[in-house]
Amino acid sequence: MSTSSSQRSANLVEHIAPSSIDGRNGHPAAPPAPARVPAFELLESKLCPPQLRGGAVSRGALIGLVEERSASMPIIFLTAGPGWGKTTLLGQWASCSRRPFAWVSVDENDNDPIVLLTYIAVALDRVSPLDAGVFDALASPGVSVEGTVVPRLGAALATSEQAVVLVLDDLHMLDNLQGLDAINALSRHAPPGSQLVLSGRSEPALPQAALQADGLALQIGPDDLRMGAGEAHQLLSAAGVDLEGGEVAELVEHTEGWCAGLYLAALSIRARGTRAKDAATFSGSDRLVADYLRSELLAHLSADEIRFLTRTSVLERLSAPLCDAVLEWDGSAAILESLEPSNLFLVPLDQHRQWYRYHHLFQELLRAQLEEAEPDLVPQLLGRAADWCVANGQMETAIGYAEEADDVDQVAWLLERCIQPAHQSGRVATVERWLGWFEQRAALEQYPAVAVLGALIAAIRGRPGESGRWAEAAERGSYQGTLADGSESIESWLALLRALHCRRGVARMHADAQLAVQTLARGSQFRPTALTLLGLSQWLISEVDQADDLFAEAAQEGLELGAHEPAWAALGQRVAIAIEREAWLEAEAFSDDAVVLVRRSRMEAYPVSTLVYALAARVALHREDTPSAHEFLARAQRLRPRLTYAIPHLAVQTRLELSRAYLALADAAGAWTMLREIDPLLRRHHDLGRLTADVEEVRLSLKTMRSDAPGTSTLTTAELRLLPRLATHLTFREIGDRLYLSRHTVKSHAMAIYRKLNVTSRNDAVERARGLGLL
Repeated sequence: MSTSSSQRSANLVEHIAPSSIDGRNGHPAAPPAPARVPAFELLESKLCPPQLRGGAVSRGALIGLVEERSASMPIIFLTAGPGWGKTTLLGQWASCSRRPFAWVSVDENDNDPIVLLTYIAVALDRVSPLDAGVFDALASPGVSVEGTVVPRLGAALATSEQAVVLVLDDLHMLDNLQGLDAINALSRHAPPGSQLVLSGRSEPALPQAALQADGLALQIGPDDLRMGAGEAHQLLSAAGVDLEGGEVAELVEHTEGWCAGLYLAALSIRARGTRAKDAATFSGSDRLVADYLRSELLAHLSADEIRFLTRTSVLERLSAPLCDAVLEWDGSAAILESLEPSNLFLVPLDQHRQWYRYHHLFQELLRAQLEEAEPDLVPQLLGRAADWCVANGQMETAIGYAEEADDVDQVAWLLERCIQPAHQSGRVATVERWLGWFEQRAALEQYPAVAVLGALIAAIRGRPGESGRWAEAAERGSYQGTLADGSESIESWLALLRALHCRRGVARMHADAQLAVQTLARGSQFRPTALTLLGLSQWLISEVDQADDLFAEAAQEGLELGAHEPAWAALGQRVAIAIEREAWLEAEAFSDDAVVLVRRSRMEAYPVSTLVYALAARVALHREDTPSAHEFLARAQRLRPRLTYAIPHLAVQTRLELSRAYLALADAAGAWTMLREIDPLLRRHHDLGRLTADVEEVRLSLKTMRSDAPGTSTLTTAELRLLPRLATHLTFREIGDRLYLSRHTVKSHAMAIYRKLNVTSRNDAVERARGLGLL
C-alpha cells in the first residue's frame, strides 16, 4: 500500500467512529439504535380523524353496531359513494370509542407501498410504540416489502397489548397491488379486540367475500348509511332549516336519504326560502348534481366567493397564503374564515384552522364548474400552486401540481432535485410513477438530466433494458445551464453513466470515469462514485496500487459529502485488494468499517452492498468465524437477484467473490451456481479486464472438487426472487401475476426451493429461510 493510501485509511477509520467495530472480532457490529423517524416528511393531516363540528348528526346506532361486533369481526368494509357520510361516521366513532384510533387518510401518493406502510406504522406507533426495527426497515432503500416490512409491521401489530382501531379512509385511492397485498396481510395480524376499517367509494381488491363468509368481516354500505327522518331533521336544523315532519319525510324520499343530497337541499331551501317540495330530486349517483350546485348554490354566493371556491378547487389542501398566491390577491384568509362556519363542505385539517380541504364531492363539483367556465385558467392556477410550493420547500407537492398542469419543464427541474432523495428514502414506487409520467410525454431526449437519473436508478434496481433505453435517450439530448449538483455540463453525468454501464470495454470505462472525475462539480454527490469507477477501471487492468489510492480518495470524499453509498462501495473494493495482497488485518479493518457504514446509512437492502457482504464473508472465513460468514452470505443471497448486466463489472465481481467464499467452505455446488450465473454475463460483456481470468482460476480449482448435493447456496436468482413471495398469503397463480410468470413456472421454482432447503411444504420453506437469514 502506498503512503498516501495508508494515511487515508487511518483518517477514514478515525472519521467513521472510534471503535465502532465490536473489538474487530469478526461478528457484525451492533447497529446504532434506529431512530423512530420516517425517512421522509409526513403530512400530519393524513394521520388525524376529521375535526367534528357542532350540530353534526349523530350516527349512534351504526357506531353501536360496529362496537358490538368488534370482538368477532376484526375487519370492517365501509363502502359507499361520495357524500354518504363515511368519514363523518368514522370521526364520530373515534371521538366516543373507548379504544384508541390509528387513522390514515389515503391519497394517490400512498400507491407507493413504503409511503402507505410508513403512515400506517406512524399511526399505530402513536397508539402503542412499535418496535424500532419496523421504522428501520421502512427507511432502508431497496428493502423487500413482502419479505421484511410487512412481516415486521404485522408482528408488531399482532403483539400489541392494546386493542386499536386502524382506519384507512379513502381506500379507493389505492390501486397498487403491492400495497393492497400488504393491507391484506396486515388484516390477518389484528390482535383480539382490534379492528381494521377499510373505507372507500368502491370495494377494495381484497378477499372480502371469503372474509364475510368466515364471519370475520362486517360490510357497511349505502343502505346502512341512509338517513331516516329523525337524522334528516337533525341535519336540516343544524343547517338552519326548520321543516315539519311531513316535509322532512318528503325530502328524505326525494334524496333517498343521501347525506350530501340532504345537505345540498337544506342550503338551497335556506338560500331561496323554498319548501321541501320545491327542492331538487337527486341521488348520490345523479349527474344533475353538478347542475344543481351551479343553479341552486353558487347562484346565491357573491362573485368573490364563487371565484374563490372554483379557482381554489385545483388545490388538494388550502391555506390562506397558498390561496393568495394561486388567486394573486390577499383576501383568502377572510373568505376561509367566513366560509368555514357556514359550509360543511370545507373541512379543517388542523386545530389552528390554518389548513383546509374541500369535501371530495364538493371539490369535484367545483372543479367541473371551473373547467367549464374558465378552462384556460386551470394550468395557470396549477402553475402558481407549484411555484408557491417550491418557494416554501414543498418540492414533491409541487411535482403533483406541475404534472397536472402538464408543465414538463417544471417537472423536469423538480425531478432533477427530488429523484435521488426519494429513492434513497426507499420510495421506489414514487420515483417510478414520476419517471413513468415523464416517459409518457416522450420527453427523455429533451431533458437528458432526468433521463440519466432514470437510467442510473434502473441500473441499480437491476433493470438493464430500461436503463439502456433511458441512457440512449440521454445521449441524444442536449442540456443548457448548470445541473442540479453544480456541474456545468451534462457530459459529466453521461460519462458517469457510461462508466457504470461499461458497455464498450474497460479502456472506454476508464476514459469515461476520468472525464466524470475531472468535470463533475467538487461538491457533487456523484463525484465519489466517479472516483470509485475510475479506481475500478484501474483494478480491472491490474493497476492495483493506483486503484487503491483512488478507492481511498473516494471513500474519504464520500464521507465528507455525506454520500455513504460510494464510501462503503469504495471500502469494499479496498477489502478485495487487501485480500489479494494477503493483508488480512487491513482487509478485516476495511470490511468492518464498510459493514458499519452500510448499517448506519440503512442500506442493508441496497443491491450494491452485496459485494460488501460477499467480501465480509471471505474475511470471516479466514478468521475461522463460520457463523458470521454464513450470516453475510445469507444477506448476499437475498440481494443477488438484483445484480444484473445493467452493471456488469459489479454483477460478475460479486458472484466471483461469492464463489470464492463457497470454495473456502468446500461448497462446490454453491460455487458452481455462481459461475453458471457469471457465464452469460461474460458472454454479453466479454471485455471486463482481469475478471475473465479470475473466473477461470476459480473454475480450475472447482474441477478438482467433488460436487455436493444441492443446498441453500445453489438457489438461483429466479428462486431467490420468488422466496419472499412465498411468505405472503398469495397463491402461486397470484404470485405469477405479480412476477409475470405462469403458475407452472412459479410452482417449479417453489419445488426447487423446497428441495434445496430440505423441506416439503411452503410454510416449512418460509420458516427455514427465515432461520437461515434468507428472509
